Amino acid sequence: MSTPLVFNIQKFSTHDGDGIRTTIFFKGCPLRCEWCHNPESQNYGKEMILHRHKCTACGGCVKACPVCANTIVDGKLVFDRDKCIACGECLDWCIPQAREIAGKEYTVKELVTAIKKDLTFYERSGGGVTLSGGEVMAASDLDYVVNLCKAIKREGISVFIDTSGYCTYERLQKVMPYADCFLYDIKEINPELHKKYIGVDNKTILENLVKLSNDGATIYLRLPVIPGRNGSDEDMRSIIAFLEENKVRLKQINLLPYHDIGRGKYAGLDRPYDEEGTMTVPPKDEMERLKAMFEEHGFHNIKIGG
Repeated sequence: MSTPLVFNIQKFSTHDGDGIRTTIFFKGCPLRCEWCHNPESQNYGKEMILHRHKCTACGGCVKACPVCANTIVDGKLVFDRDKCIACGECLDWCIPQAREIAGKEYTVKELVTAIKKDLTFYERSGGGVTLSGGEVMAASDLDYVVNLCKAIKREGISVFIDTSGYCTYERLQKVMPYADCFLYDIKEINPELHKKYIGVDNKTILENLVKLSNDGATIYLRLPVIPGRNGSDEDMRSIIAFLEENKVRLKQINLLPYHDIGRGKYAGLDRPYDEEGTMTVPPKDEMERLKAMFEEHGFHNIKIGG
């Protein structure tokens, strides 16, 4: 099996679990959320990100590219993404640094070495490491992920798994002995809308949530709120009913208001994003109202944000 690619190692993260954490983002995801703020995480292979606003059409990449994916036409760069093999040969020739490759291989030892540099911050803040994505539980080589978890735990560092739950339950069981907590997403409770906005049915996701709860896993449920897509009273009442009917045990619920800080990444990958502008940031008072809705049903430790 191929080694899973990592597209970001984010240090001093405070939105991916308890305390100060290092979040390792793996490439590859079976979902296609309309509001995904890490579009470079979706494909499993390496990808070229081109920041066109930085490009000066100097032509360095034209000379460097072994597959002729770059040309200069009328003083402007024309990039043929279909030809690009993301080899990175052009990076050293791009003077304005308008290019970067999303996706890099690391050995488990290399990641643990990077993680250990912030050991003092984890100890002082009650933090640790969060494995995210993409979808880390859909990694091409899950044994690599399990071995990484084992290596992190041997250093006495907390491991959180950020997951959509869209995988076989056997995969979740493999990491469960090493996961201190699962940051578990419900992106939409209605199966038809889930398929419309996320690209797949949510049956597996909901079933796995119940199984994790029954098996005693520590779960922080994360609910993204995107007006016009989900987050309506009907959505929230349905989620509450599902949790109550299935006696899902949660340590925390995070209501995550929509943001569009990843919009610029789509341009760098030549992909469209909410071209009609129908996704909006929910007002603060609306988030507070949704929080109160859960509290009225006896749920505790409800937080707005990550």
